Amino acid sequence: MKRHILAIMGFAAVLCMTGCGNTVTEEPPEASPTPVKEEEITVTETPALDGYNLLWADEFDGNTLNENNWNMEVREAGWTNHELQSYEASTDNIYVEDGCLVLRAIKTVDENGKATYTSGKVNSQNKQDFTYGKVIIRAKAPEGQGLWPAGWMMPTDESHYGQWPKCGEIDIMEVLGHETQTAYTTIHYGEPHAQQQGLLTLEGDKSFSNDFHDYSVEWEPGEMRFYIDGTETLVCNDWFSAEGDNEKPYPAPFDQSFFVQMNLAVGGDWPGDPDDSTDFENAKFLIDYVRVYQKPAYDTNVEKPVYDAREPGEDGNFVTDWDFSDASEDLTDDVDWKFLLAQTGAGEAVIKDNMIEITTTNEGMVDYSVQLVFWDIPFIKGNKYRVTFDARADETRNIISCITAPFVDWIRYYPDTEFEVGPEWQTITYEFEMTEKDDPRGRLEFNLGHRGSTATVDITNVRVEQIE
Repeated sequence: MKRHILAIMGFAAVLCMTGCGNTVTEEPPEASPTPVKEEEITVTETPALDGYNLLWADEFDGNTLNENNWNMEVREAGWTNHELQSYEASTDNIYVEDGCLVLRAIKTVDENGKATYTSGKVNSQNKQDFTYGKVIIRAKAPEGQGLWPAGWMMPTDESHYGQWPKCGEIDIMEVLGHETQTAYTTIHYGEPHAQQQGLLTLEGDKSFSNDFHDYSVEWEPGEMRFYIDGTETLVCNDWFSAEGDNEKPYPAPFDQSFFVQMNLAVGGDWPGDPDDSTDFENAKFLIDYVRVYQKPAYDTNVEKPVYDAREPGEDGNFVTDWDFSDASEDLTDDVDWKFLLAQTGAGEAVIKDNMIEITTTNEGMVDYSVQLVFWDIPFIKGNKYRVTFDARADETRNIISCITAPFVDWIRYYPDTEFEVGPEWQTITYEFEMTEKDDPRGRLEFNLGHRGSTATVDITNVRVEQIE
């Protein structure tokens, strides 16, 4: 969608621009007795989108940041998430080049060997704020331990419903520099803090750092839909602002004006700090464009969905297909059983002979690198529960089991606990009391990653039942 017009300025030459935008370079004029110089000026045609009007866009043409759209944000190191970088309003960290906005992280080492980091962050607050719409960010993430690029949205007036997380946050894209085959989409909200997250992992040797990808959100009253390269990664329609007397009517907090921002963080709680392998010569977050569209009208008369909690079976078990008798179970969806791999974990899960067999070929970097979960178990405050399962392994090893809250900031209703299994079948049991607020969407987990073993594990006869 980017084309170039040639301006005559001296002697004849054609500058062929390469980089973020798709470019079509016009043919140069015929030679003249007086040599002329040609310079390309980028002119952008932002495409129309069916069902939407274009609200605003930045294609990052030219060679300077459009300050009618963006602020260069300044923040001290450690401002949030224990990140190492300071954000600077510097053209070393924030600049436009070859049709892209570049946010660059820079490492500086002093005479005592101490490293400091600067980076870039831009936001459209009080310049391009809006309520509801479709946002598309086309970007290329950098690769490297400790690098953390993000494109996200925050409310114009963060105090309207209260400070984070009550105010709400919409994360259109996040990529961890050490794991660039996976991208995340997330919303944060509520008091206590809650979140919902989706992700997309590319197959083979593809990654979000070796090419540009489209990240988008369709934000409407009562629902948000997230996409990466057109693949739906997350649908959200159930959130809250706060509990008790402070709770505001649904769809708060996502019914107010938000703005877009983008940054390249260094270090922090999620990606960890950079190390000697991090290539700061190429620590550049490239954004090809940001496009914001709106529908002509939105129906704001929406109601919070009522979630029907799972009922236990006649035997009191909340787990369906507890003995893995259904070999047709889809282990890739978010319904009932699901098998997941993350952070270099590799393996497969197969249902056969009334059990699930989990084979690991790479144990990965974290315990959830190889993981089996069961979704949407209701846990009610004050009730007690018992978890039971049978397990064995090709050779003696340990596995982790826990009860987690994927929609309540991943808190643990039962902590990550190691259990040793060996070649003989054994029955494992644990009990706990639900002390948090009611959660209709708790999750049973079995984590086999980063345990010092790749021994195959078999599991069956899984039960979660209320005992008091």
